[in-house]
Amino acid sequence: MKLRHLGIVSIAALIISCEEVGPVGPAGPAGPAGPAGPAGPAGTPAPPPAETGEEPEDVEGRAIRKIDGSENNESFPDIGSTFERLARLASPDYADFIAALAGPTRPSARAVSNAVADQAGASIPNTFGTSDFIWQWGQFLDHDIDLTGGFFNTAPDAAAANIVVPTGDPFFDPMSTGTQVIPFSRSRFDPTTGDAVGNPRRQINEITSWIDASNVYGSDLERTLALREGPDSPFLRTNGDGLLPLNTFGIENDNGPGGAAPETMFAAGDIRANEQVGLTVMHTLFVREHNRLAAELQTANPDLSGNEIFYLTRKLVAAQMQIITFEEFLPALLGPTAIDAYPGYNFTINTNIANEFSTAAYRFGHSALSANLQRLDASNMPIPAGPLALRDAFFNASTLLTTGTDIEPILRGLANQPHQAIDENVIDDVRNFLFGPPGAGGFDLASLNIQRGRDHGLPSYNDLRVAVGLPAAADFTDITSDAGVQAELSGVYATVDDVDAWIGGLAEDPDGASQLGELFTRILVIQFTRLRDGDRFWYERDLTAAEMSLVGGTTLAGVIRANTNIDTEIEDNVFFTP
Repeated sequence: MKLRHLGIVSIAALIISCEEVGPVGPAGPAGPAGPAGPAGPAGTPAPPPAETGEEPEDVEGRAIRKIDGSENNESFPDIGSTFERLARLASPDYADFIAALAGPTRPSARAVSNAVADQAGASIPNTFGTSDFIWQWGQFLDHDIDLTGGFFNTAPDAAAANIVVPTGDPFFDPMSTGTQVIPFSRSRFDPTTGDAVGNPRRQINEITSWIDASNVYGSDLERTLALREGPDSPFLRTNGDGLLPLNTFGIENDNGPGGAAPETMFAAGDIRANEQVGLTVMHTLFVREHNRLAAELQTANPDLSGNEIFYLTRKLVAAQMQIITFEEFLPALLGPTAIDAYPGYNFTINTNIANEFSTAAYRFGHSALSANLQRLDASNMPIPAGPLALRDAFFNASTLLTTGTDIEPILRGLANQPHQAIDENVIDDVRNFLFGPPGAGGFDLASLNIQRGRDHGLPSYNDLRVAVGLPAAADFTDITSDAGVQAELSGVYATVDDVDAWIGGLAEDPDGASQLGELFTRILVIQFTRLRDGDRFWYERDLTAAEMSLVGGTTLAGVIRANTNIDTEIEDNVFFTP
């Protein structure tokens, strides 16, 4: 049964569901067995996982998560695994009902960005008392649960997706040529979809959707093995000074728009670890945390192999990410009561990431970005080098982090600086990011988000509200109480029904204790409740009492203090500023 625009729909019905506009069907028959490997010497058993680094089925009789996320749900083993289709909370809205960009009569995404998202160099700190860790943890967590790559202009319809730049745009068309575009590549999708009205395009999530620390360990065994010190070592590789290893071993990595030499970039569980230096710092922190916990487990369990210690530690680090997300991050973002108490495991829940979550609602963090990354010493004073402009933080972490203590000023800065208000505004550093002088090209993150929603066939703001059980806005005044924002929206969109989901969701007034508006709050509650309640390995049901004694009550401040020289100069809850 499809989820249609049914008006008021209960939040529970949207959460407790295996529907992604079409239910998950039962597993099909097993395929043919693969070819047998070469025979070993007669009477010689296969080497144990400890010697090969392969995933054990269990450790001391307890099941272990698969690296690729499969078999978590024993009834629907592919749910949450790599290269699964994104789920949908609403029917797609492709212009041709198949794959053409949604909203063909809407204004250019850059025109919308210029009209509504221009922060004009101003600083607009949030009024909730929360720190830059709201967006930094949000990004780190995002890279644990979803990745949908682009086709890099090799898809037949890629060129048609380029974003038209309004004539005379001071940053991207200063010579008023009227011919400038912001390059845009459409997302990868399941090639068995997008060929008929009854089979619209479905984008894919290339990594596991679980909160399982795949950003630390990878979502495929080859990457996991490359990041370990050895196949029977309990430890993850570092450079010897507590930093991430450089990618001298050739695993897949995002090396930036300029295509830097792979060996100059750090390697981590997610290919985006070098995207900006604050993110790289988080990856570094959790590699250290893995190695710290692994050393403790190895001392306490001398009879276990290094491989077993590795996988038990991975279980603990995944639990820490779950705890920090649900006990600190989400309460700071959505309010302390937004998500109900854990009711226990429910195998009927589809935990695949929803398109509307990854492509619209969870991109709230782009509005929260600060123009500068503060770098502070132990007295919370600026270091001699001063703050780092965000525009200078992209894809150069290996030049900024050269000693083990280099991560500390950035962590202190993230904990002490208020993030920008979560609203329709986006700072210039990512909205007018130039590759040279004006007219030389660049990107606009707000435009890219709007265009990505159209690429994925997301419904309009109003249609999405109805799909998740909220009333449609009858007028721009129903979106926001801010008269200026109302005027900006009405000045660029012909009607309220044309508003794109991402910009409309950000323009909403905060919903009670939530920093997000009503629509995005609801979508985040739906998605995170699904990720928790549909996870057979959720920490509250999976950890032993001894393991809970190690990680129960984990805080991000605690992880920072355990792995750096940082102490009382940060708050006990680093999601809030002093």
